Amino acid sequence: MLDPISDMLTRIRNAQRARHNEVAVPFSKLKMSIAKILEQRNFIDSVKQEENDGKQIIKIALKYETVSNTEKNPAIREIRRVSHQGQRIYVRKSGIKRVKNGYGISIISTSKGIMTGDEAKKSGFGGEVICEVW
Repeated sequence: MLDPISDMLTRIRNAQRARHNEVAVPFSKLKMSIAKILEQRNFIDSVKQEENDGKQIIKIALKYETVSNTEKNPAIREIRRVSHQGQRIYVRKSGIKRVKNGYGISIISTSKGIMTGDEAKKSGFGGEVICEVW
């Protein structure tokens, strides 16, 4: 696996398209921070760290909005990796853009940790744009 963050985002995207209730991702502190931000912003129901066969994993309970008795839409419409291993994207605090006119969030890795684009802009930090979610 070349890029573990892309792998996590792809697992979430695929699980929601297949209408799964939860998805398991190998544990890392960075992935846990990203998952906690998604939980705080109500894109996923819950996130917890577990041990499975001696390996640490992150269990992510996915969130759906009920449209009718037979149909439910995922809370995450799209999740997109911005920085890739071959091309890192960095922004200054003035270069942080709103995602989908405020309906989405960007997740940024700053010198003070992982935070949303809005939090980074208010705190006066720039950093690497990890992903965008809407």
